[in-house]
Amino acid sequence: MIPILSIVGRSNVGKTTLLEKLVRELTGRGYRIATVKHDAHSFEIDHEGKDSWRHKASGAVMTVISSPGKLALVSDTDHDHTLSELRDRFIDHADLIITEGYKKEAHPKIEVFRKERSTELLCVTDDNLLAIAGDPEDRPENVPVFDLDDPASLCDFIEERFLSK
Repeated sequence: MIPILSIVGRSNVGKTTLLEKLVRELTGRGYRIATVKHDAHSFEIDHEGKDSWRHKASGAVMTVISSPGKLALVSDTDHDHTLSELRDRFIDHADLIITEGYKKEAHPKIEVFRKERSTELLCVTDDNLLAIAGDPEDRPENVPVFDLDDPASLCDFIEERFLSK
């Protein structure tokens, strides 16, 4: 089963930036990384007027857009899928899934924290909090803190924890 690691934190603390750095570093080490971005609101990946948009707008419950280099699926859904559901249904050929969001799911988490944005951690009482990337003044005991500008050290931690063969 592909392990899941969630990058969590408040808005505008740098979750996406950290995720990008981790993916670059880990793929540079030869790992295959899949990502999942959670959006609590609705979103559109296709645009009005495009053929694939027209397929979906005509009533198709699922539309797949395929080319030699990319594949996308747009599907109706009756609930907000859990990470395990997404992994089991859609993700293969990856060594690790890194998500942005999903702070309420029971998967391992790294919280991004910057004291200029907040005064307290979101996941301070979450047993799944593995590490903090940032500059907290207070942190749970036995939870390591990594510098946001040192993704290699955090990747060493991730590699040891999730990717050791």
